Amino acid sequence: MGIADLDLAHHEKYLQTWLDKGYQGDMGYMAEHGMKRARPAELLPGTLRVISVRMDYLPPEAKFARTLKNKNKAYVSRYALGRDYHKLMRSRLKKLGEKISLHCEALHFRPFVDSAPVLEHAIAQKAGIGWTGKHSLTLNKEAGSWFFLGELFVDIPLPVDIPAQESCGSCNACITICPTQAIVAPYVVDARRCISYLTIELKGSIPVEFRTLIGNRVYGCDDCQLICPWNRYARLTDEDDFHPRQALEDKDLLALLSWDEEMFLRLTEGSPIRRIGHQRWQRNLAVGLGNAPYSADIVTALELLLTTSSELVQEHARWALDQQQAKKGSEAHAPDRLKQRLIRSIEKGLPRDA
Repeated sequence: MGIADLDLAHHEKYLQTWLDKGYQGDMGYMAEHGMKRARPAELLPGTLRVISVRMDYLPPEAKFARTLKNKNKAYVSRYALGRDYHKLMRSRLKKLGEKISLHCEALHFRPFVDSAPVLEHAIAQKAGIGWTGKHSLTLNKEAGSWFFLGELFVDIPLPVDIPAQESCGSCNACITICPTQAIVAPYVVDARRCISYLTIELKGSIPVEFRTLIGNRVYGCDDCQLICPWNRYARLTDEDDFHPRQALEDKDLLALLSWDEEMFLRLTEGSPIRRIGHQRWQRNLAVGLGNAPYSADIVTALELLLTTSSELVQEHARWALDQQQAKKGSEAHAPDRLKQRLIRSIEKGLPRDA
């Protein structure tokens, strides 16, 4: 944890530019509060300091790349495989406020965990938690980026901590690795291109130009964190609630598509995945299946979606079927292509007069 003052004026012009360019996409709430996001005292009058906290969520034996490489598996962002962190962190922050109040004649406090317009990364940097990386996430030299952030607003003038210094240097790995090139400049993410936005925040149709690039990522994306050199120092969590749920970890796309809405709601209870709803869950899985290797079982499952799902899901199922049929045709001609390559290689080894 660390303590920050309220002066975030430096960030206002960058926030306004980001909004003016429409990088927030359909997240209208990002603009609704204007500059209040950079003015904590307007959000909660009387606030003098913000206590910034982090909670590590990386579990032992995380299976990142293995799931990404197997295109028949569903990749779920690491943070979403355990229980929803919002309630847990809010409860811990509330207890922290209560402990502080025992040492004060009077204290007013309020915890925030993604529940209000707060520039959490800017506050975390001022509080010494870490610097904002080029992928826009908070990085810590001793803990990488696999952690959640939360804030406790208080009305007492606590001593502030030394801000963290930017330490990305010349590294651009996160910018290079991003499948959809959503990091349009260092420290600037166009959410409209980001796979996390496309699979979680976007309520409508996923733009066609991004569907192939999404691959088998059905809820969020971790690529920019997976490639980050600082994550070699990531700390494992000691919080059992952040450990993966068996219903979501290392699962086949087809197995997850078989969930009806009742099963989806039951198996995602207490999970952040639940908030996107069954329809968008099916939409994302359809895209993943379109990107999977050809399979008659996949085609059958997608055809069933055309008769049982919403118009939104059907649109993505039709696209996925087109992808599967194209792969089937490609596989059908594979023996001929192999035969031609073999003939050419043999001919290259024969004498000229043969």
